[in-house]
Amino acid sequence: MSDTQASSPAPPAPAGPAAGPPTRRGAVLAVLLVAMFMAQFDFFVVNVATPSIARELHAGPVMLELVVAGYAFAYASGLITGGRLGDLYGHRRLYLIGMVAFALASLLCGVARSPGELVAARMLQGLTGALMVPQVLATITAVFPPDRRPGALAWFGVAGGLGSVSANVLGALMLDVNLFGLGWRVIFLVNLVVAALALAFAVRLLPADRPSRRRRLDPLGALGIAGTVALVLLPLSVGNGEGWPLWGWLCLAAALPVGVATLHWQRVQRDRGGSPVLDLTLFTVPSYRYGVAAGAAFLAYFAGFMFAFSQFLQLGRGHSPLAAGLIVTCSAVMFSGSALLAARLVRRHGLRVVVAGGVVTVLGLLLLVVQLLAFGTGTPTPGLVLAVMLAGAGNGAVLPQLIGAAMIGVRPEQAGTAAGVLNTAQQFGSSAGVSLVGALFFAIAGAAPAAGAPAAEADFADAMATCAAIDIALVLLVTGLLAANARAAQRIRHG
Repeated sequence: MSDTQASSPAPPAPAGPAAGPPTRRGAVLAVLLVAMFMAQFDFFVVNVATPSIARELHAGPVMLELVVAGYAFAYASGLITGGRLGDLYGHRRLYLIGMVAFALASLLCGVARSPGELVAARMLQGLTGALMVPQVLATITAVFPPDRRPGALAWFGVAGGLGSVSANVLGALMLDVNLFGLGWRVIFLVNLVVAALALAFAVRLLPADRPSRRRRLDPLGALGIAGTVALVLLPLSVGNGEGWPLWGWLCLAAALPVGVATLHWQRVQRDRGGSPVLDLTLFTVPSYRYGVAAGAAFLAYFAGFMFAFSQFLQLGRGHSPLAAGLIVTCSAVMFSGSALLAARLVRRHGLRVVVAGGVVTVLGLLLLVVQLLAFGTGTPTPGLVLAVMLAGAGNGAVLPQLIGAAMIGVRPEQAGTAAGVLNTAQQFGSSAGVSLVGALFFAIAGAAPAAGAPAAEADFADAMATCAAIDIALVLLVTGLLAANARAAQRIRHG
Protein backbone atom coordinates (compact mmCIF):
# COMPACT_ATOMS: atom_id res chain seq x y z
CA MET A 1 0.00 0.00 0.00
CA SER A 2 1.27 3.45 -0.91
CA ASP A 3 2.56 5.76 1.74
CA THR A 4 0.23 8.38 0.32
CA GLN A 5 -2.86 6.29 0.78
CA ALA A 6 -5.76 8.65 1.41
CA SER A 7 -7.49 6.34 3.80
CA SER A 8 -4.68 4.23 5.19
CA PRO A 9 -4.49 5.69 8.68
CA ALA A 10 -7.55 4.05 10.11
CA PRO A 11 -9.06 6.13 12.90
CA PRO A 12 -10.26 4.42 16.03
CA ALA A 13 -13.46 2.52 15.65
CA PRO A 14 -16.35 4.82 16.37
CA ALA A 15 -18.35 4.30 19.48
CA GLY A 16 -21.53 4.54 17.48
CA PRO A 17 -22.72 3.21 14.17
CA ALA A 18 -21.69 -0.26 13.20
CA ALA A 19 -20.46 -0.60 9.65
CA GLY A 20 -22.89 -3.38 8.81
CA PRO A 21 -22.91 -5.51 5.65
CA PRO A 22 -21.92 -3.87 2.34
CA THR A 23 -25.49 -3.85 0.99
CA ARG A 24 -26.76 -2.04 4.07
CA ARG A 25 -23.89 0.43 3.88
CA GLY A 26 -24.88 1.17 0.28
CA ALA A 27 -28.47 1.87 1.31
CA VAL A 28 -27.29 4.08 4.18
CA LEU A 29 -25.08 6.02 1.76
CA ALA A 30 -27.97 6.55 -0.66
CA VAL A 31 -30.14 8.01 2.12
CA LEU A 32 -27.33 10.25 3.33
CA LEU A 33 -26.59 11.59 -0.13
CA VAL A 34 -30.15 12.84 -0.55
CA ALA A 35 -29.31 15.58 1.95
CA MET A 36 -26.18 16.61 0.05
CA PHE A 37 -28.05 16.61 -3.26
CA MET A 38 -30.92 18.69 -1.86
CA ALA A 39 -28.63 21.27 -0.25
CA GLN A 40 -26.73 21.84 -3.50
CA PHE A 41 -29.80 21.64 -5.73
CA ASP A 42 -31.68 24.26 -3.75
CA PHE A 43 -28.76 26.66 -3.84
CA PHE A 44 -28.62 26.67 -7.65
CA VAL A 45 -32.19 25.94 -8.77
CA VAL A 46 -33.45 29.37 -7.77
CA ASN A 47 -31.26 30.93 -10.48
CA VAL A 48 -33.60 29.74 -13.24
CA ALA A 49 -36.66 31.02 -11.38
CA THR A 50 -35.52 34.56 -10.59
CA PRO A 51 -37.31 36.16 -13.59
CA SER A 52 -40.59 34.51 -12.56
CA ILE A 53 -40.08 35.48 -8.91
CA ALA A 54 -39.35 39.07 -9.92
CA ARG A 55 -42.56 39.29 -11.95
CA GLU A 56 -44.90 37.68 -9.42
CA LEU A 57 -43.50 39.14 -6.19
CA HIS A 58 -42.32 42.46 -7.69
CA ALA A 59 -38.83 41.80 -6.36
CA GLY A 60 -36.06 44.23 -7.24
CA PRO A 61 -32.45 43.30 -8.05
CA VAL A 62 -31.28 43.56 -4.42
CA MET A 63 -34.02 41.26 -3.13
CA LEU A 64 -33.38 38.77 -5.92
CA GLU A 65 -29.71 38.75 -5.02
CA LEU A 66 -30.62 38.09 -1.39
CA VAL A 67 -32.87 35.20 -2.41
CA VAL A 68 -29.71 33.50 -3.69
CA ALA A 69 -27.10 34.89 -1.29
CA GLY A 70 -29.30 34.60 1.82
CA TYR A 71 -29.36 30.84 1.47
CA ALA A 72 -25.60 30.71 0.90
CA PHE A 73 -24.41 32.69 3.89
CA ALA A 74 -27.03 31.23 6.26
CA TYR A 75 -25.94 27.76 5.17
CA ALA A 76 -22.26 28.55 5.66
CA SER A 77 -22.89 30.29 8.99
CA GLY A 78 -24.56 27.23 10.47
CA LEU A 79 -22.29 24.42 9.27
CA ILE A 80 -19.84 24.38 12.19
CA THR A 81 -22.60 24.59 14.78
CA GLY A 82 -24.59 21.95 12.89
CA GLY A 83 -21.60 19.63 12.96
CA ARG A 84 -21.06 20.22 16.66
CA LEU A 85 -24.71 19.54 17.42
CA GLY A 86 -24.34 16.21 15.66
CA ASP A 87 -21.33 15.35 17.82
CA LEU A 88 -23.25 16.30 20.97
CA TYR A 89 -26.69 14.85 20.28
CA GLY A 90 -26.13 12.20 17.62
CA HIS A 91 -25.69 12.43 13.86
CA ARG A 92 -28.76 10.34 13.08
CA ARG A 93 -30.97 12.55 15.22
CA LEU A 94 -29.64 15.76 13.67
CA TYR A 95 -30.02 14.35 10.16
CA LEU A 96 -33.69 13.59 10.81
CA ILE A 97 -34.36 16.93 12.51
CA GLY A 98 -32.54 18.78 9.74
CA MET A 99 -34.48 16.99 7.01
CA VAL A 100 -37.84 17.80 8.63
CA ALA A 101 -36.82 21.41 9.19
CA PHE A 102 -35.52 21.73 5.61
CA ALA A 103 -38.87 20.50 4.29
CA LEU A 104 -40.76 23.01 6.45
CA ALA A 105 -38.48 25.84 5.31
CA SER A 106 -39.07 24.78 1.70
CA LEU A 107 -42.81 24.95 2.34
CA LEU A 108 -42.40 28.51 3.63
CA CYS A 109 -40.46 29.38 0.47
CA GLY A 110 -43.22 27.90 -1.66
CA VAL A 111 -45.99 29.92 -0.01
CA ALA A 112 -44.08 33.22 0.32
CA ARG A 113 -46.21 36.23 -0.64
CA SER A 114 -43.54 38.93 -0.68
CA PRO A 115 -39.82 39.24 -1.42
CA GLY A 116 -39.08 39.72 2.28
CA GLU A 117 -40.91 36.52 3.21
CA LEU A 118 -39.04 34.59 0.53
CA VAL A 119 -35.63 35.91 1.64
CA ALA A 120 -36.38 35.01 5.27
CA ALA A 121 -37.56 31.54 4.27
CA ARG A 122 -34.46 31.03 2.12
CA MET A 123 -32.21 31.94 5.04
CA LEU A 124 -34.09 29.46 7.22
CA GLN A 125 -33.68 26.88 4.46
CA GLY A 126 -29.91 27.50 4.48
CA LEU A 127 -29.70 27.10 8.25
CA THR A 128 -31.65 23.84 8.19
CA GLY A 129 -29.45 22.56 5.37
CA ALA A 130 -26.49 23.25 7.66
CA LEU A 131 -28.02 20.86 10.19
CA MET A 132 -28.16 18.02 7.64
CA VAL A 133 -24.99 18.17 5.60
CA PRO A 134 -22.30 17.79 8.32
CA GLN A 135 -24.05 14.63 9.49
CA VAL A 136 -23.51 13.11 6.04
CA LEU A 137 -19.70 13.25 6.20
CA ALA A 138 -19.65 12.33 9.88
CA THR A 139 -21.80 9.24 9.32
CA ILE A 140 -19.76 8.18 6.28
CA THR A 141 -16.61 8.44 8.41
CA ALA A 142 -18.20 6.31 11.13
CA VAL A 143 -19.99 3.69 9.01
CA PHE A 144 -17.50 2.98 6.23
CA PRO A 145 -14.22 1.20 6.99
CA PRO A 146 -11.08 2.97 5.74
CA ASP A 147 -10.69 0.77 2.66
CA ARG A 148 -14.28 1.54 1.54
CA ARG A 149 -14.37 5.20 2.49
CA PRO A 150 -12.84 6.63 -0.73
CA GLY A 151 -15.68 5.14 -2.78
CA ALA A 152 -18.31 6.56 -0.43
CA LEU A 153 -16.66 9.97 -0.54
CA ALA A 154 -16.56 9.81 -4.33
CA TRP A 155 -20.33 9.38 -4.34
CA PHE A 156 -20.56 12.30 -1.89
CA GLY A 157 -18.77 14.45 -4.46
CA VAL A 158 -20.93 13.11 -7.29
CA ALA A 159 -24.13 13.89 -5.35
CA GLY A 160 -23.02 17.46 -4.76
CA GLY A 161 -21.96 17.86 -8.38
CA LEU A 162 -25.19 16.41 -9.73
CA GLY A 163 -27.22 18.62 -7.40
CA SER A 164 -25.41 21.67 -8.73
CA VAL A 165 -25.55 20.79 -12.43
CA SER A 166 -29.02 19.27 -12.58
CA ALA A 167 -30.59 22.27 -10.86
CA ASN A 168 -30.65 24.35 -14.04
CA VAL A 169 -32.03 21.55 -16.21
CA LEU A 170 -34.61 20.16 -13.77
CA GLY A 171 -35.56 23.63 -12.58
CA ALA A 172 -36.24 24.78 -16.13
CA LEU A 173 -38.23 21.60 -16.80
CA MET A 174 -40.40 22.11 -13.71
CA LEU A 175 -41.08 25.70 -14.71
CA ASP A 176 -42.02 24.65 -18.26
CA VAL A 177 -44.38 21.91 -17.08
CA ASN A 178 -45.91 24.34 -14.53
CA LEU A 179 -47.33 21.54 -12.40
CA PHE A 180 -50.75 22.45 -10.91
CA GLY A 181 -50.17 26.02 -12.05
CA LEU A 182 -47.71 26.57 -9.20
CA GLY A 183 -45.12 28.32 -11.37
CA TRP A 184 -41.80 28.98 -9.62
CA ARG A 185 -43.17 27.72 -6.29
CA VAL A 186 -42.89 24.11 -7.44
CA ILE A 187 -39.07 24.23 -7.25
CA PHE A 188 -39.42 24.55 -3.48
CA LEU A 189 -42.53 22.44 -2.87
CA VAL A 190 -41.00 19.40 -4.60
CA ASN A 191 -38.70 19.15 -1.58
CA LEU A 192 -41.66 18.02 0.53
CA VAL A 193 -41.95 14.84 -1.52
CA VAL A 194 -38.20 14.18 -1.59
CA ALA A 195 -37.84 14.83 2.14
CA ALA A 196 -40.77 12.54 2.99
CA LEU A 197 -39.20 9.67 1.04
CA ALA A 198 -35.77 10.32 2.57
CA LEU A 199 -37.21 10.36 6.08
CA ALA A 200 -39.12 7.12 5.52
CA PHE A 201 -35.90 5.32 4.60
CA ALA A 202 -33.67 7.20 7.06
CA VAL A 203 -35.73 6.13 10.07
CA ARG A 204 -35.27 2.49 9.05
CA LEU A 205 -31.71 2.54 7.74
CA LEU A 206 -29.56 5.12 9.50
CA PRO A 207 -27.68 3.50 12.38
CA ALA A 208 -28.03 4.84 15.88
CA ASP A 209 -24.93 6.51 17.24
CA ARG A 210 -23.82 7.27 20.76
CA PRO A 211 -23.65 11.03 21.33
CA SER A 212 -20.88 12.74 23.24
CA ARG A 213 -21.13 12.71 27.02
CA ARG A 214 -20.80 16.49 26.90
CA ARG A 215 -24.35 17.42 26.01
CA ARG A 216 -24.13 21.19 26.46
CA LEU A 217 -23.72 23.49 23.48
CA ASP A 218 -21.80 26.74 23.89
CA PRO A 219 -24.38 29.31 22.64
CA LEU A 220 -21.98 32.27 22.77
CA GLY A 221 -19.44 30.38 20.67
CA ALA A 222 -22.11 29.32 18.18
CA LEU A 223 -23.29 32.92 17.84
CA GLY A 224 -19.73 34.23 17.44
CA ILE A 225 -18.85 31.70 14.74
CA ALA A 226 -22.09 32.29 12.83
CA GLY A 227 -21.60 36.05 13.12
CA THR A 228 -18.02 35.91 11.87
CA VAL A 229 -18.96 33.80 8.87
CA ALA A 230 -21.95 36.02 8.04
CA LEU A 231 -19.88 39.21 8.34
CA VAL A 232 -17.51 37.87 5.70
CA LEU A 233 -19.85 36.01 3.37
CA LEU A 234 -22.65 38.59 3.18
CA PRO A 235 -20.46 41.31 1.60
CA LEU A 236 -18.64 38.74 -0.54
CA SER A 237 -21.96 37.42 -1.83
CA VAL A 238 -23.75 40.73 -2.38
CA GLY A 239 -21.14 43.48 -2.25
CA ASN A 240 -19.72 43.06 -5.74
CA GLY A 241 -23.13 43.32 -7.38
CA GLU A 242 -23.89 46.43 -5.32
CA GLY A 243 -20.64 48.19 -6.19
CA TRP A 244 -19.02 47.47 -2.82
CA PRO A 245 -21.02 49.88 -0.63
CA LEU A 246 -19.74 51.16 2.72
CA TRP A 247 -21.70 48.60 4.74
CA GLY A 248 -19.83 45.79 2.99
CA TRP A 249 -16.46 47.16 4.04
CA LEU A 250 -17.74 47.72 7.58
CA CYS A 251 -18.87 44.08 7.77
CA LEU A 252 -15.47 42.85 6.61
CA ALA A 253 -13.71 45.12 9.11
CA ALA A 254 -15.95 43.90 11.95
CA ALA A 255 -15.33 40.24 11.08
CA LEU A 256 -11.73 40.37 12.35
CA PRO A 257 -12.39 41.47 15.96
CA VAL A 258 -15.49 39.27 16.19
CA GLY A 259 -13.51 36.28 14.92
CA VAL A 260 -10.56 36.91 17.25
CA ALA A 261 -12.89 37.29 20.25
CA THR A 262 -14.71 34.08 19.30
CA LEU A 263 -11.47 32.10 19.03
CA HIS A 264 -10.37 33.44 22.41
CA TRP A 265 -13.67 32.36 23.93
CA GLN A 266 -13.29 28.89 22.43
CA ARG A 267 -9.85 28.58 24.07
CA VAL A 268 -11.32 29.71 27.40
CA GLN A 269 -14.06 27.10 27.09
CA ARG A 270 -11.51 24.39 26.31
CA ASP A 271 -9.25 25.37 29.21
CA ARG A 272 -12.20 25.33 31.62
CA GLY A 273 -13.13 21.83 30.52
CA GLY A 274 -16.22 23.07 28.70
CA SER A 275 -17.58 22.02 25.32
CA PRO A 276 -16.56 24.62 22.72
CA VAL A 277 -18.38 24.68 19.40
CA LEU A 278 -15.09 24.79 17.50
CA ASP A 279 -12.68 22.10 18.71
CA LEU A 280 -9.35 23.83 18.15
CA THR A 281 -7.44 20.57 18.64
CA LEU A 282 -8.61 19.65 15.13
CA PHE A 283 -6.00 22.01 13.76
CA THR A 284 -3.20 20.18 15.55
CA VAL A 285 -3.72 17.38 13.00
CA PRO A 286 -1.48 18.37 10.05
CA SER A 287 -3.47 16.42 7.46
CA TYR A 288 -6.64 18.24 8.54
CA ARG A 289 -4.99 21.67 8.35
CA TYR A 290 -3.68 20.99 4.85
CA GLY A 291 -6.99 19.46 3.79
CA VAL A 292 -9.06 22.44 4.94
CA ALA A 293 -6.71 24.88 3.19
CA ALA A 294 -6.73 22.78 0.02
CA GLY A 295 -10.52 22.54 0.09
CA ALA A 296 -10.93 26.31 0.38
CA ALA A 297 -8.42 26.98 -2.41
CA PHE A 298 -9.95 24.36 -4.72
CA LEU A 299 -13.50 25.66 -4.26
CA ALA A 300 -12.26 29.21 -4.85
CA TYR A 301 -10.93 28.02 -8.21
CA PHE A 302 -13.94 25.89 -9.06
CA ALA A 303 -16.69 28.39 -8.20
CA GLY A 304 -14.79 31.31 -9.69
CA PHE A 305 -14.11 29.42 -12.90
CA MET A 306 -17.71 28.27 -13.31
CA PHE A 307 -18.97 31.83 -12.83
CA ALA A 308 -16.48 33.40 -15.25
CA PHE A 309 -16.87 30.65 -17.86
CA SER A 310 -20.66 31.00 -17.82
CA GLN A 311 -20.36 34.76 -18.34
CA PHE A 312 -17.85 34.22 -21.13
CA LEU A 313 -20.10 31.76 -22.95
CA GLN A 314 -23.25 33.87 -22.73
CA LEU A 315 -21.93 37.44 -22.92
CA GLY A 316 -18.73 36.94 -24.88
CA ARG A 317 -19.88 34.25 -27.33
CA GLY A 318 -23.62 34.87 -27.31
CA HIS A 319 -24.68 31.36 -26.30
CA SER A 320 -28.14 30.85 -24.86
CA PRO A 321 -28.36 29.69 -21.23
CA LEU A 322 -29.31 26.21 -22.48
CA ALA A 323 -26.34 25.98 -24.86
CA ALA A 324 -23.97 27.22 -22.15
CA GLY A 325 -25.46 24.71 -19.74
CA LEU A 326 -24.89 21.84 -22.16
CA ILE A 327 -21.20 22.76 -22.51
CA VAL A 328 -20.83 22.84 -18.72
CA THR A 329 -22.70 19.53 -18.47
CA CYS A 330 -19.90 17.87 -20.47
CA SER A 331 -17.56 18.84 -17.64
CA ALA A 332 -20.01 17.50 -15.05
CA VAL A 333 -20.24 14.12 -16.79
CA MET A 334 -16.45 13.80 -16.76
CA PHE A 335 -16.41 14.88 -13.11
CA SER A 336 -18.80 12.10 -12.09
CA GLY A 337 -17.00 9.36 -14.02
CA SER A 338 -13.57 10.50 -12.86
CA ALA A 339 -14.66 10.68 -9.23
CA LEU A 340 -15.82 7.05 -9.23
CA LEU A 341 -12.71 5.84 -11.07
CA ALA A 342 -10.36 7.80 -8.80
CA ALA A 343 -11.98 6.23 -5.73
CA ARG A 344 -10.83 2.81 -6.93
CA LEU A 345 -7.38 3.96 -7.96
CA VAL A 346 -6.74 5.76 -4.67
CA ARG A 347 -7.20 2.49 -2.79
CA ARG A 348 -4.20 1.09 -4.68
CA HIS A 349 -2.05 4.10 -5.45
CA GLY A 350 -2.92 6.62 -2.75
CA LEU A 351 -2.98 10.39 -3.01
CA ARG A 352 -0.69 10.31 -6.03
CA VAL A 353 -3.89 9.77 -8.01
CA VAL A 354 -5.34 12.98 -6.59
CA VAL A 355 -2.18 14.94 -7.37
CA ALA A 356 -2.36 13.55 -10.92
CA GLY A 357 -5.95 14.79 -11.08
CA GLY A 358 -4.71 18.28 -10.24
CA VAL A 359 -2.23 18.03 -13.12
CA VAL A 360 -5.05 17.03 -15.51
CA THR A 361 -7.07 20.04 -14.34
CA VAL A 362 -4.11 22.32 -15.03
CA LEU A 363 -3.73 20.82 -18.52
CA GLY A 364 -7.39 21.50 -19.26
CA LEU A 365 -7.10 25.10 -18.08
CA LEU A 366 -3.88 25.58 -20.06
CA LEU A 367 -5.59 24.29 -23.19
CA LEU A 368 -8.37 26.80 -22.62
CA VAL A 369 -5.91 29.70 -22.16
CA VAL A 370 -3.94 28.79 -25.29
CA GLN A 371 -7.10 28.63 -27.40
CA LEU A 372 -8.38 31.94 -26.04
CA LEU A 373 -5.09 33.66 -26.80
CA ALA A 374 -5.05 32.19 -30.31
CA PHE A 375 -8.72 32.46 -31.34
CA GLY A 376 -10.39 34.75 -28.80
CA THR A 377 -14.15 34.36 -28.53
CA GLY A 378 -14.03 32.57 -31.89
CA THR A 379 -12.48 29.50 -30.28
CA PRO A 380 -14.12 26.42 -31.88
CA THR A 381 -16.75 24.92 -29.61
CA PRO A 382 -15.17 21.42 -29.74
CA GLY A 383 -11.96 22.96 -28.40
CA LEU A 384 -13.81 24.56 -25.50
CA VAL A 385 -15.62 21.31 -24.76
CA LEU A 386 -12.35 19.35 -24.77
CA ALA A 387 -10.76 21.85 -22.37
CA VAL A 388 -13.62 21.77 -19.86
CA MET A 389 -13.89 17.98 -20.12
CA LEU A 390 -10.21 17.68 -19.21
CA ALA A 391 -10.66 20.10 -16.33
CA GLY A 392 -13.80 18.23 -15.23
CA ALA A 393 -11.97 14.90 -15.22
CA GLY A 394 -9.24 16.40 -13.06
CA ASN A 395 -11.76 18.01 -10.73
CA GLY A 396 -13.51 14.69 -10.19
CA ALA A 397 -10.26 13.05 -9.17
CA VAL A 398 -9.44 15.84 -6.73
CA LEU A 399 -12.49 17.13 -4.88
CA PRO A 400 -14.11 13.99 -3.38
CA GLN A 401 -10.75 12.50 -2.37
CA LEU A 402 -9.59 15.83 -0.98
CA ILE A 403 -12.47 15.62 1.49
CA GLY A 404 -11.41 12.14 2.57
CA ALA A 405 -7.78 13.18 2.89
CA ALA A 406 -8.76 16.05 5.17
CA MET A 407 -10.62 13.69 7.50
CA ILE A 408 -7.56 11.48 8.07
CA GLY A 409 -6.66 11.44 11.74
CA VAL A 410 -9.94 13.02 12.88
CA ARG A 411 -11.35 11.19 15.89
CA PRO A 412 -14.91 9.86 15.46
CA GLU A 413 -16.26 12.10 18.23
CA GLN A 414 -14.91 15.10 16.31
CA ALA A 415 -16.27 14.04 12.92
CA GLY A 416 -19.32 16.31 12.88
CA THR A 417 -17.39 19.42 13.88
CA ALA A 418 -14.59 18.54 11.44
CA ALA A 419 -17.10 18.14 8.61
CA GLY A 420 -18.72 21.46 9.51
CA VAL A 421 -15.40 23.32 9.49
CA LEU A 422 -14.39 21.71 6.20
CA ASN A 423 -17.69 22.60 4.53
CA THR A 424 -17.51 26.14 5.91
CA ALA A 425 -14.00 26.58 4.51
CA GLN A 426 -15.27 25.42 1.13
CA GLN A 427 -18.16 27.90 1.29
CA PHE A 428 -15.67 30.66 2.10
CA GLY A 429 -13.60 29.61 -0.89
CA SER A 430 -16.63 29.51 -3.19
CA SER A 431 -17.89 32.94 -2.18
CA ALA A 432 -14.44 34.52 -2.35
CA GLY A 433 -13.79 32.89 -5.72
CA VAL A 434 -17.02 34.13 -7.29
CA SER A 435 -16.68 37.61 -5.82
CA LEU A 436 -13.01 38.22 -6.61
CA VAL A 437 -12.87 36.41 -9.95
CA GLY A 438 -16.16 38.03 -10.96
CA ALA A 439 -14.81 41.47 -10.12
CA LEU A 440 -11.64 40.78 -12.12
CA PHE A 441 -13.59 39.37 -15.07
CA PHE A 442 -15.82 42.41 -15.44
CA ALA A 443 -12.96 44.81 -14.73
CA ILE A 444 -11.25 43.45 -17.87
CA ALA A 445 -14.32 42.67 -19.98
CA GLY A 446 -16.37 45.69 -18.98
CA ALA A 447 -20.06 45.70 -18.15
CA ALA A 448 -22.47 43.33 -19.83
CA PRO A 449 -23.44 44.64 -23.27
CA ALA A 450 -26.85 46.19 -23.70
CA ALA A 451 -29.50 44.31 -25.62
CA GLY A 452 -28.62 44.30 -29.32
CA ALA A 453 -25.15 45.80 -28.78
CA PRO A 454 -22.07 43.84 -29.85
CA ALA A 455 -19.90 42.45 -27.08
CA ALA A 456 -16.29 43.59 -26.81
CA GLU A 457 -15.10 40.17 -27.92
CA ALA A 458 -11.37 40.64 -27.36
CA ASP A 459 -12.01 41.95 -23.85
CA PHE A 460 -14.15 38.93 -22.95
CA ALA A 461 -11.51 36.53 -24.24
CA ASP A 462 -8.77 38.36 -22.34
CA ALA A 463 -10.90 38.36 -19.19
CA MET A 464 -11.52 34.61 -19.39
CA ALA A 465 -7.86 33.86 -20.14
CA THR A 466 -6.73 35.96 -17.17
CA CYS A 467 -9.19 34.28 -14.81
CA ALA A 468 -8.15 30.83 -16.08
CA ALA A 469 -4.48 31.71 -15.48
CA ILE A 470 -5.30 32.62 -11.86
CA ASP A 471 -7.23 29.36 -11.57
CA ILE A 472 -4.12 27.47 -12.70
CA ALA A 473 -2.17 29.07 -9.85
CA LEU A 474 -4.87 28.02 -7.36
CA VAL A 475 -4.89 24.42 -8.62
CA LEU A 476 -1.09 24.29 -8.35
CA LEU A 477 -1.42 25.52 -4.76
CA VAL A 478 -3.95 22.75 -4.08
CA THR A 479 -1.57 20.18 -5.59
CA GLY A 480 1.21 21.35 -3.27
CA LEU A 481 -1.09 21.17 -0.26
CA LEU A 482 -2.12 17.64 -1.25
CA ALA A 483 1.53 16.60 -1.39
CA ALA A 484 1.99 18.03 2.12
CA ASN A 485 -1.16 16.20 3.20
CA ALA A 486 0.29 12.94 1.87
CA ARG A 487 3.43 13.40 3.97
CA ALA A 488 1.28 14.17 7.02
CA ALA A 489 -0.80 11.04 6.35
CA GLN A 490 2.37 8.98 6.22
CA ARG A 491 3.43 10.31 9.63
CA ILE A 492 0.00 9.49 11.07
CA ARG A 493 0.20 5.99 9.65
CA HIS A 494 3.65 5.28 11.07
CA GLY A 495 3.41 7.43 14.17
